[in-house]
Amino acid sequence: MADSSSGRVADRKRHSRLVGFLIRLVREKPLGTVGGVITLLLLLTGIFADFLAPYGMNQIHGADTLAAPSARFWLGTDFLGRDMLSRVIFGARVSVIVGLAASALATLLATVIGMLSGYIGGKIDLTVQRFVDGVMCLPGLVLLIVMMTLLGPGIWSVTLVLGILWGISGSRVIRSATIGIKENVYVEAARAIGCPITRILTRHILPNIMAPIIIQFSVWVPAIILTEASLSFLGFGIPPPTPSWGGMLSGRAREHMFHAPWMVIWPGLALSIVVYGVNMFGDAVRDILDPRLRGGAGRYGARVKKDKKGGDANQSSTTE
Repeated sequence: MADSSSGRVADRKRHSRLVGFLIRLVREKPLGTVGGVITLLLLLTGIFADFLAPYGMNQIHGADTLAAPSARFWLGTDFLGRDMLSRVIFGARVSVIVGLAASALATLLATVIGMLSGYIGGKIDLTVQRFVDGVMCLPGLVLLIVMMTLLGPGIWSVTLVLGILWGISGSRVIRSATIGIKENVYVEAARAIGCPITRILTRHILPNIMAPIIIQFSVWVPAIILTEASLSFLGFGIPPPTPSWGGMLSGRAREHMFHAPWMVIWPGLALSIVVYGVNMFGDAVRDILDPRLRGGAGRYGARVKKDKKGGDANQSSTTE
């Protein structure tokens, strides 16, 4: 009976936290709210692409090559007669898969490396950080191209490469947060009573560094989507005929872009809107979760302004 009541209390707390987060997002971050709507639309489009697309992603309409936007083809067709709207919708699925999967892999890798390196310290920390420095000093695009050449193009190759590289470079932030937490009294007490390292890391350090972990994940998603588009544009990402927004901007599209501009306008516009929206949403989540990054005086500034107005009103009433 007590377990069920405590479970209901925990569920109620989680629900209230989520509702409070949404209320603060709408009130304090209007651009972040717009970005959240764009992010939600991207997820829904990627999940239900099979139902939203009017045609197959590679269905060819031979008599309608390079057709301008019309009632039948809302965004026109490409040089093979494939519907641009359908390919843009299926391209959203590629962005969702690569963005979320690579960001999740990078977050897991950065958390493991950063926590172990920051908590253990000593020679292990020195060795790991010099390796991280070596990876970070290499030109990112060149390193990505080399690794994609070794693994071969493909959606899972792109996900693996981006997740590993982002995770290694992002472990520096998690390491700094871990070093700041491990000096607290409760960690010292857990170490003094003989708690194993795994328990200290999972029960005492990990919950207290969740804010930077969530922030990094929200920032990595748009960066990875843009990087995947760059690799596909250069021919090292998602191979055709699978539609990728970056791949749709390269190849034959550049040859026909002057007399059929819709071939590059729509995938480029979709990529820009999605990256902008996810970035705005990620910035809003970061500002809400971390009070130090809200900018300006934050909510304290609003209280100061209110107190100042109240003081001015009292002063005017006394002078009268």
